[in-house]
Amino acid sequence: MQPLNIGILGVSNHFFKRCFTPLKHSKMIHVYAIASRNEERAREASTKWHIPKYYDSYEALIADKNLDAVYIPLPNHMHLAYIKKCADAGKHVICEKPITLNADEAIEASHYADKHGIKLMEAFMYRFHPKWQRAKELVMQGEIGPVTSIHTIFSYHNTNPDNIRNVKAYGGGALYDIGCYAISTARFIMDKEPIRVMGQAHINPTFHVDDLTSGIMDFGGPRCLFTVGTQTFPEQEVTIHGTAGTITVTIPFNDIPEIQGKILVKTSAGERVITFDPIDQYQLEFEAFAKAIREDLPVPLSPTDSIGNMKVIDALFQSAETSQWVTL
Repeated sequence: MQPLNIGILGVSNHFFKRCFTPLKHSKMIHVYAIASRNEERAREASTKWHIPKYYDSYEALIADKNLDAVYIPLPNHMHLAYIKKCADAGKHVICEKPITLNADEAIEASHYADKHGIKLMEAFMYRFHPKWQRAKELVMQGEIGPVTSIHTIFSYHNTNPDNIRNVKAYGGGALYDIGCYAISTARFIMDKEPIRVMGQAHINPTFHVDDLTSGIMDFGGPRCLFTVGTQTFPEQEVTIHGTAGTITVTIPFNDIPEIQGKILVKTSAGERVITFDPIDQYQLEFEAFAKAIREDLPVPLSPTDSIGNMKVIDALFQSAETSQWVTL
């Protein structure tokens, strides 16, 4: 398969810290171009990382006829506009989560992509790790009986006022940044949508974004609970509870590619640890995206799925404001 020429919008710390190295090793992806509105930063990144082309504007990169697709790791409030600009230029898009700021925007992005014949995928990398696929398989096989609840904790500590996660106008805050994972994993494991949600949020008095948010998703019996925080001790874990056991996914989101992945299964028969060879979930994610483009297949994480996630986020924000359950 011919490698996919991909361009990167912005000189993102996340991209170079998490994604670039595995993509350089991939035979399916070629990081062809990078853009920054600061030409010097774009040139420096191009030179340091041996990226063939650099541009001093996002629009110039998108216009490059040699590009097949664009990765959008820009601040959340810019996602919709640049999805549409990429679609106008016939470029496929893999966009960082959350795909947009609300469900209406996600619907607009999906329709625009369809209208222009491009593939659009939200970058939830965890979905591609074998440990998550195995966890869902165990649930579907009835390993722990019917699921009764899922408990998720995800947190980090960031008090930098200039960080986009702490800027309200950019779509900052805990629910957008990491609560989206708790919602996505619950919907993935339950394989359906919640019927109602309840949310509570603490709004940081300095940044005016939520820095600690908890939510309950009611799936018509089973309930999935989460707490996410941006100014608390770093932690992440997901435990799936069933009538006959539990499955705990360790390091569920920011998996470390150099070490074995693990899930812990507890049932009346005892405990066992299932391990997975070290693997890079970002490489798997981008390669799945490339395969969908080259073989004209549906992307493995559809815009419909992304719209579902944004509907839950919208409802949780509404619930946090009203202190009431919100029906979906």
